[in-house]
Amino acid sequence: MKKILTVDNKYINSKIIIENNSIKKFLKLEEKKDNKIFILIDKKVFNTNNFFVKKRKNIFCLQINSNEKIKSFNSYKIIINYLLKNNIDRSSTLIAIGGGTIGDLSGFIASTILRGVRFISIPTTLLSQVDSSIGGKNGINVSYGKNLVGTFYHPHLVIVDPAILKSLSIRQMRSGYAEILKYALINDKKFYLWLKKNYSAILTKKRNFLIKSIEKSIKIKLKYIVSDEKEKLINSASRAMLNFGHTFGHALEAMNQYKTNLTHGEAVSIGMVTSAKISHKLKKINKLEFDDIINHIKNVGLPFSSKNLKNPKIYNLISSDKKNMNNSINLILLKKIGSAYYKRGLNINKLKNLTK
Repeated sequence: MKKILTVDNKYINSKIIIENNSIKKFLKLEEKKDNKIFILIDKKVFNTNNFFVKKRKNIFCLQINSNEKIKSFNSYKIIINYLLKNNIDRSSTLIAIGGGTIGDLSGFIASTILRGVRFISIPTTLLSQVDSSIGGKNGINVSYGKNLVGTFYHPHLVIVDPAILKSLSIRQMRSGYAEILKYALINDKKFYLWLKKNYSAILTKKRNFLIKSIEKSIKIKLKYIVSDEKEKLINSASRAMLNFGHTFGHALEAMNQYKTNLTHGEAVSIGMVTSAKISHKLKKINKLEFDDIINHIKNVGLPFSSKNLKNPKIYNLISSDKKNMNNSINLILLKKIGSAYYKRGLNINKLKNLTK
């Protein structure tokens, strides 16, 4: 069954289609158009799927080795030059097919080349389907941290095809599940209880459970995006709530130099446990809730701690977090399971004590 979610207001005009086996169908329709189409695709996805368009003069396909390191100024420059060399214009469409790294880089390119071209996102991992492809954030990494250079630029269309996830490893599924769990922890206790009961069905790709978890996650994310598109609010409606677990998660990824032995979802999982620990120490969530979160993460098979949390360098990276203001650290913490809040004004010493 096809699900269509639409965001159409003064600032955002974006459609999200959730449907099994929809990618090939969509690309066949798109290839009939006369405008130029530029496809940036994960090389592994290209090699393992058979849903691609016929060769036509107006279609350009660039295969990319996808990893976090491609989110760089160097990759940006190479792809921009490729697009310009092939005469991209403002009537052209840029399509990203891949996981979060491809989507982040492609969105940044789409928003800046010629001051903006039509952008379509086709996420091919669970994590990108429920998180990075939704909401318009894009960016590249620099030495000071992750996604510190980027824009807000919503895809005109997002094609979410759960069937494409059939080739994902259990590790990739767990990584995406971490973001699904995040939505439940910050916004919906009933969803959290449902996840505790059905996480195994999601990880093993049982169709109805997988689709329900994807749709629910996207709906929660859209709620925050509509209320605070560019993360200006500092309250429980703030889009910043979606960064629960990410302050520590991004710092851990940077500490690890974005190597593949720590995925984004795994880093976020550790970050969520760390943030839940702080929430407990600040007497927000109780010990039963804290233990319940850790036990669920253990049951799922996600990591919950890292030796790098004890490395002093991590606090330099945390100091560069985008949520920080006026030289103080701002964190997203839990009031209780299903409700998050914005904790402002922490200093490094206080944070160190809270994470012990």
